[in-house]
Amino acid sequence: MRSNRRIRWAAVPVAVGLVIALAGCSQQQLNGWLPGTEQTKDVTNHTSRIVGLWTTSWIVLLAVGLIVWGLIIWAAIVYRRRKGQTGLPVQMRYNMPLEIFYTIVPLILVLGFFAFTAKDQTAIEHEFKNPDATIHVYGKRWGWDFNYIDQQNPDKSVYYQGIQAQEEENANGAVDESLLPTLYLPKGEKVKIELSTRDVNHSFWVIDFLYKKDMLAGKTNYEYFIPEKEGTYQGKCAELCGEYHSLMLFQVKVVSPAKYQEYLGKLEKAGKVGLLGNEYNTNTNEPNNKAPVTASGENK
Repeated sequence: MRSNRRIRWAAVPVAVGLVIALAGCSQQQLNGWLPGTEQTKDVTNHTSRIVGLWTTSWIVLLAVGLIVWGLIIWAAIVYRRRKGQTGLPVQMRYNMPLEIFYTIVPLILVLGFFAFTAKDQTAIEHEFKNPDATIHVYGKRWGWDFNYIDQQNPDKSVYYQGIQAQEEENANGAVDESLLPTLYLPKGEKVKIELSTRDVNHSFWVIDFLYKKDMLAGKTNYEYFIPEKEGTYQGKCAELCGEYHSLMLFQVKVVSPAKYQEYLGKLEKAGKVGLLGNEYNTNTNEPNNKAPVTASGENK
């Protein structure tokens, strides 16, 4: 009886501490410390799903951790050596029900995590058959090219050619955001992003979208999503790609469909008509690479 009473008293401060900790959680903590704003889960049609998978996984893992820590503390208190005791307690070779339990439970947890992850991944990677906007993004050391593809009339496609982030003088590494490559997306419309690299491997990451995908040499990857909240979002390369990797930044502006079309019109008026294709790739290891060369024979 005494030992049971002690365990109860020991559990009281633990329970109180958990209640206080959970009651004081900020929105960021409730989102599992995911990057981005407090409203990240509403930015695209996928972010709520990603937040749900992430936070639910952490809750389950935390519950498992609390049970394990509680059992460790309980065993240390109940089976500690008492005053006057000598020798070793009775030794057991195995406990079949217990061993079956701690084999089956982790297996169920792993299969559960796999099933929910596969389910959400299938939904996130679901292809749009008829996207409203198709944009081909090229990563390059250390900037970005954006091709806004007109599926009905490819000759009317337009492009934006970006450069790496420009550091401001005497600003301790701050960059001029007005010069960052900017990708425009229409709110509420189905967007298909095609991802390629002009040289080494890169990774396309819009932080608030909670999703990133590699850009691999010789391969084109795809993203499908619907932007649901207007605003300006920060993006970066998430794959260490060389000396100025930290300056391979860009912005994403989610605007109304009307403003999106207006922006495409501005690119057309500026003479940026057509597509910046693979002919500008500089990876000489790729077969049939026809990158333009200088008089000395070096890639431009």
